[in-house]
Amino acid sequence: MDLEDAVVIVTGSATGLGAAVAQRLAGKGSNVVINYTKSETEAKATAAACEELGAGVLICRADVSDDADCRRMAAAAIERFGRIDGLVNNAAQSKIAPHADLEALTADDFINIFSVNVIGAYQMVRAVTPQMKQQGKGAIVNISSLSAITGSGSSIAYAVSKGALNTMTMSLARALAPEIRVNAVCPGVMQTRWWREGLGEERYHAMIERYADLAPLKTAGTPEGAADPVVWLLEGADYVTGETILVDSGTHLGPSPSR
Repeated sequence: MDLEDAVVIVTGSATGLGAAVAQRLAGKGSNVVINYTKSETEAKATAAACEELGAGVLICRADVSDDADCRRMAAAAIERFGRIDGLVNNAAQSKIAPHADLEALTADDFINIFSVNVIGAYQMVRAVTPQMKQQGKGAIVNISSLSAITGSGSSIAYAVSKGALNTMTMSLARALAPEIRVNAVCPGVMQTRWWREGLGEERYHAMIERYADLAPLKTAGTPEGAADPVVWLLEGADYVTGETILVDSGTHLGPSPSR
């Protein structure tokens, strides 16, 4: 895909990885749809940063767990830019809950997490597919997580939802070919505001240090670093579909054997 003048919707793009992806795309000449549910101030700041890079920008407040909102966002992108070339399903929901404490999660927690992480991603794909099919080409990247592979992460519900998203990525890659490619990126722990606010400064820094110590590349990820593989899957991976790429500083490899 040529990203110059392409139109890409990035859900959950007010902050974190979504914001980093939007800005990477803007730097390559793409027009971007910045989506948020609550973080209006941050969404406007991300939009301004993209505009400074020369991008056409549409800010859209929408909850991806609401199918009508998903369809409205796709329609707004088409009305503004005339097409949709890419979709990055980045919007996500979680809850920090110790895995060993089975009372820490309720049925409603599972429903809320799945409604965004799985159903929301599906609804966004469904909303953009007719336009992409009409154009004859499109690319979708689902932002999953290392949690889907290891069963770790902020909560069991989150890990399970990302495992479902990986499976859905393969299903959709078959269903939407040959016009639309569908892939997933699985970041490990990233240095983000969400973790800092959820854990507090002391626990957050301890987690980042421990992760970096365990990772073969000796570093925790950043949104900017994880954004690059996402953009590559849109731009430079014409023969890649149904793939899941781990972006985790090698943590999935486990500890290095002693010498």
